[in-house]
Amino acid sequence: MGYDDVITHLGEFGRYQKRIYYLLCLPAIVCAFHKLAGVFLLAKPDFRCALPFENEESRYELPPHQWNLSYPQGDYCSYYDVEYSEEYLNGSIPRSSNQTRSCSRYVYDQSKYLNSAVTEWNMVCNRSLLSATSDSLFMLGVLLGSFIFGQMSDKLGRKPTFFASLVIQLIFGVLAAVSPEYFSYTISRMIVGATTSGVFLVAYVIALEMVGSSYRLFAGVAMQMFFSVGFMLTAGFAYFIHDWRWLQIALTLPGLLFICYYWIIPESARWLLLKGRKDEAFVIIKKAAKENRVEIPSEIYEQLVDEVAEKKKQDELTASQPAATVFDLLRYPNLRRKTLLIFFDWFVNSGVYYGLSWNTNNLGGNQLINFMISGAVEIPGYVLLLFTLNRWGRRSILCGTMMVAGVSLLATIFVPSDMNWLIIACAMIGKLAITSSYGTIYIFSAEQFPTVVRNVGLGASSMVARVGGILAPYLKLLGEIWRPLPLIICGALSLTAGLMSLLLPETLNKPMPETIEDGENFGKKTAPEDSAEEGESATQELRGMLDVKLG
Repeated sequence: MGYDDVITHLGEFGRYQKRIYYLLCLPAIVCAFHKLAGVFLLAKPDFRCALPFENEESRYELPPHQWNLSYPQGDYCSYYDVEYSEEYLNGSIPRSSNQTRSCSRYVYDQSKYLNSAVTEWNMVCNRSLLSATSDSLFMLGVLLGSFIFGQMSDKLGRKPTFFASLVIQLIFGVLAAVSPEYFSYTISRMIVGATTSGVFLVAYVIALEMVGSSYRLFAGVAMQMFFSVGFMLTAGFAYFIHDWRWLQIALTLPGLLFICYYWIIPESARWLLLKGRKDEAFVIIKKAAKENRVEIPSEIYEQLVDEVAEKKKQDELTASQPAATVFDLLRYPNLRRKTLLIFFDWFVNSGVYYGLSWNTNNLGGNQLINFMISGAVEIPGYVLLLFTLNRWGRRSILCGTMMVAGVSLLATIFVPSDMNWLIIACAMIGKLAITSSYGTIYIFSAEQFPTVVRNVGLGASSMVARVGGILAPYLKLLGEIWRPLPLIICGALSLTAGLMSLLLPETLNKPMPETIEDGENFGKKTAPEDSAEEGESATQELRGMLDVKLG
């Protein structure tokens, strides 16, 4: 008798679970706000040097002949070092020198963005790296948060960790909005990035720990769709709020709504049982049974008590043995080859996903519409997984979607510059495909790693993925050199990773490896055929421990 059997008795996705599940999906929307806000908070409008005769009220627009008289062709980070007399500006006298001077002030185009952190702190020209670094440090915060809040949720409980991260997110979200300079803004945003792991990860874990095994694939994918809804809504906020400080506050304050969850959302009964707090767990189970209108036989509670005692003995025995490390995955040749391939897939998926998400301002056309479409295409990407993942196989979906992403993004090389709509279309096809790929890699990786090192393997994979996310903001800068360049780099990485994924063994309806020896042999030689029941059991076990995409 296990807790999954209790869930079956309750109803795998009964009225109680549905109510709690959908409430827990809503924080994913706010986490999307924070993760994607940098596109607008750090928006970089067109700019030029302020000329010596201009004041603070000067507008970005200049007559065409004055552009030629004032700036070297294609260079708006400097201006000609001449006397800007009325005669010179109206073309009566020729330019006396080709010497230039660097900007001391800038004039920004306010037709699309009233202001942003970039315009307030002049993060352009030789300071343009600062904006990418700010986004990069945000993703570093996501990485740190996955460690910190992951440990907290296992030791202190899911519920206190959720509310601690939520309160910290609210405080530092507002502090980022009122930051007087770049350093305090960036540190505040980095802490907000860390809390997105706490809020999203813990909400996801609570949701999946109370849903029956046959519904966990749907539950996990559906929560990702709520993240995509938050992605699109971010553009709606940016449409109505043009001041970056008020935008940051507006994206933060919806988190206040979730404070009331303290009286609504229960602690995870599964975690309480694991910690030996059976009385508290039984109260939650009984409440769920009452709302679902079912009866839990008394002998089930007795069996759960025995199971908890047995689990404690196993944990004590495990604690006396050496802990598994990532080096166990790299010690044997076949397991090492598969592990390195999986790490590369995670790196590419994260880097390309965030690279495309943050690059919408460089695609041309209406930037808000581009951004909204980029979020909308994620939903069919996730729906694709629901219909194909258990039919066509993990490797086929992973390889196919990454290759589609690679080909569509590389195709932008051949698109004429005057066909901007086609560049956008290729980028969005790539975004849809990489979203499906990102959803697949979690399941595929968990089925590749042996049970004894599965958590270690997924943790290391997630860390490698965060490295891809940390590097992704710098792709935006490459778009200033040549607009399709970020898309081409993302496409080349996706195509390479997709082809290399063919070297991994298929895992659909195969029993998951238990020991290091199983992991080394899996995919190296023909494994004995297993029954469909064994394959389904392995898939259900996987769904129970499936972790959430952190970023």
